[in-house]
Amino acid sequence: MKDFLSLVESRYSCRSFQNKPIETALLEKVLEAARLAPSAVNAQPLKFIVVTQSPLKEKIVECYYRPWISTAPVLIIACGDHSQSWRRSDGKDHCDIDVAIAIDHITLAAADSGLATCWVCKFNAMQCAGVLKLPAHISPVAIIPIGYPADNPNDSERHSKRKPLNEIVSWNGFG
Repeated sequence: MKDFLSLVESRYSCRSFQNKPIETALLEKVLEAARLAPSAVNAQPLKFIVVTQSPLKEKIVECYYRPWISTAPVLIIACGDHSQSWRRSDGKDHCDIDVAIAIDHITLAAADSGLATCWVCKFNAMQCAGVLKLPAHISPVAIIPIGYPADNPNDSERHSKRKPLNEIVSWNGFG
């Protein structure tokens, strides 16, 4: 197992996958990481729909705007259950935050297992919800294509696009 920072550095947004199925046990290991993710007051307003077969996969691909997503052998639709999510005293619904934490666990567990992922947030969520026949209180937050990577990214180029720490961190107050 990689040390944590090396694992984080190795994760990237993959947009090209091998035509190779993912073993069920490996996929379940990745999903177990999502199950163990923290959530506000442990409400766990999470639902993951794993799509491996056509024609459902093709219908989900139609909810997105770029064809590369169809190269992934598996699509995980990460959904939030707004009827179960915790709300702060000012009404802030933490559903999407909780789902995002679980998605991050998926991406890191996948990277640790030799798989690659990509967060896809720019998709037609209403169309996707219709395809999956989701009840009104369940919303699709992201589509996570997952599989064995077909590309080999340049780590130094990816990391050079990251803001330096001093641009994103303030100590003891804002500014």
